[in-house]
Amino acid sequence: MREKETLHGKVQKLIDCFATSDPLKEMAGLPGENDRQEAALKWLALAVIHGINSGAKEISVLRSEKGEVRVMAEYKKAELPSPGVAIGSCIMESLRSITHLEGEKGKTLLAMGVRDGSIDLNIKLKRRGEEEKLTLKFPD
Repeated sequence: MREKETLHGKVQKLIDCFATSDPLKEMAGLPGENDRQEAALKWLALAVIHGINSGAKEISVLRSEKGEVRVMAEYKKAELPSPGVAIGSCIMESLRSITHLEGEKGKTLLAMGVRDGSIDLNIKLKRRGEEEKLTLKFPD
């Protein structure tokens, strides 16, 4: 029996694949992708690469009551390219699936392989009604 690849494993492979790319440029092209699941996983991989390369403290994905998705990075508070509504929602679902975070609030540690090493990200979830915020917090 062949094992099915996990979402976490796919993100780690994509991190390795895109490690030498320009993450912001790659993110900007994702809203036009047809495969939302694949685009969401690419976005997560690119966010991790961008966070590491740019020394980000955290990157948050915010979804409003109306379904609009924004992404904020904290180093000097900067807004990153939005993945769009469909892919943004899929990012939220994928991260919840990878981390098993459910309910209104939660946090967990997520180890992410990066090339020959790894990084431990703190993942936080806050949800109120239709509004939702998922944060990737990078180590100091």
